[in-house]
Amino acid sequence: MDDQRYHLTLTTPANGTVMNGWWASRATAQRKFTSWIGSYSAIPGARITLAEPLDDGVEQELQSWPEEA
Repeated sequence: MDDQRYHLTLTTPANGTVMNGWWASRATAQRKFTSWIGSYSAIPGARITLAEPLDDGVEQELQSWPEEA
């Protein structure tokens, strides 16, 4: 199993990408996604995304917070 399959990113308007994390297990990555929301949602403009790579190397977004309207 690819130990860097699921990619979690925290970005802010002021600083761009602030934090990255990679996990092999989608279940673990989703738990981290929820945890990051609890930990970082108070940061103004924070955006958290969970993605996985496609065969062509582009990442497909699986979840994001806040959800786009």
